[in-house]
Amino acid sequence: MSEDNRTPRPFDPVEFNSARVYDYLLGGKDSHETDRGLADQLLAEAPEMRTLVWFTRTFMLKAVERAAEAGIRQFLDLGSGIPNSPNVHEVAQEIQPSARVVYVDHDPVVHAHCNSLTGVPGVAALLGDVRRPQDILDQLQDRALIDLTEPVSVSMISVLHYVLDHENPADIIAAFRDQLAPGSLLSITHGSSDSDPEVLKVLANTRGSAAQVDFRSTAQTTAFLDGFELLEPGVVPVQQWLRSDLPSTRMVMLGAIGRKR
Repeated sequence: MSEDNRTPRPFDPVEFNSARVYDYLLGGKDSHETDRGLADQLLAEAPEMRTLVWFTRTFMLKAVERAAEAGIRQFLDLGSGIPNSPNVHEVAQEIQPSARVVYVDHDPVVHAHCNSLTGVPGVAALLGDVRRPQDILDQLQDRALIDLTEPVSVSMISVLHYVLDHENPADIIAAFRDQLAPGSLLSITHGSSDSDPEVLKVLANTRGSAAQVDFRSTAQTTAFLDGFELLEPGVVPVQQWLRSDLPSTRMVMLGAIGRKR
């Protein structure tokens, strides 16, 4: 698959767009009929999908809160998606008022949405593709947005399953990890291959588009966190990070937080 086919064409009304599908499931209005069609197919197979999306978002915000409470004042949200309040900067700056937050996405429309937040002190937006980590790291350095000699909280929420095997997701994580200061935190969520087969069948409809996914096993997802100390409860469905009594879902979304050694 060519890289061109993996780059969002945000004004194409017939192509799936992962940011718009996610926004629709969160109750947003920035979606096209094609996106809503895919989301509705997923909801037909797994009606709890909207609940799972909120579990996932709550996990992200809890991870940001945890990092801020630990004294981290720099936040990098990779694959940030269309903003939805509360967002990373709102949670981080509530605890650390001087926190700096950088939102990164490769979709130019998403970038425009994020760029509208830059009137908030300490908030910046970058147009960047996680598949080219050095480009993002260079922009952070050139614009003096993040001091990589100090701990950073990095979020990659529902991003890595859009990075296909031949695009080397482990190398992407390693490129960021190797530049992070000890004590930095990485929070990820990743679709699990243990999801219900009927849900995976619906997701197969995205093949060949910018929204194609590769769901992976718990072991494969854990391997992405090599070089990080896994925090408890480890690589588990996201709802297990929130409360012990939350229900399981037919789509399984794994969550994990790692601390750079």
